[in-house]
Amino acid sequence: MTTTFPDISINTDRLVLRALEEADAPALAEMMNDEMVGAWTAVPQPYTEDAARRWITEYAPTERAAGRGLDLAVTEFLTQRLVGIVQLGNTNWRVRSTELSYIIAPWARGEGYASEAALATAQWLFGDQKFERLELRTAADNTASQQVAQKIGCISEGVLRNACIARTRTEDGGWTDLRTDFIVWGLLPEDLDGVADQMAEAGYSSYTDWS
Repeated sequence: MTTTFPDISINTDRLVLRALEEADAPALAEMMNDEMVGAWTAVPQPYTEDAARRWITEYAPTERAAGRGLDLAVTEFLTQRLVGIVQLGNTNWRVRSTELSYIIAPWARGEGYASEAALATAQWLFGDQKFERLELRTAADNTASQQVAQKIGCISEGVLRNACIARTRTEDGGWTDLRTDFIVWGLLPEDLDGVADQMAEAGYSSYTDWS
């Protein structure tokens, strides 16, 4: 039984999802220092280029080799610019399930990239890797992330009360923790029926290929 993800490139009309490269470090660090990333993720703030390089050269390869997950850069097809990341984690190879998360750079928001990248990843997982379940967890107040989950066909399965630590700015410009709930979303292969067509009608790419 396969217990690690392959070295994969996933393509849509607008995006290429590929392994992170060391040259991505400056853009990755800039993306992670965004206010929204600081508020809704556990990414250390401030986030340095050295930290980005360690993620790319140490953390991501280790997670993949151990079978726990996969980290993919989301890049624009035409410009090759880094516009986000997609992460798979907490993977259970016996159950064929994994947890999906995503971050889109502030300079690329509002283009539908998160939904497009998440859908492409789900199609690859279900179609090529024969996964049976994809799970997402969104902070209760993170409506943008919840909208992505809904667009790709996820079903809200419940609430994990007080399970999420978000962050908010303090008066002196620092960060303080804020406890909130997680909304748990599930996606099964049959939930994707018609989703690609709906996104195409909304003007987003529906073609996905991988190699």
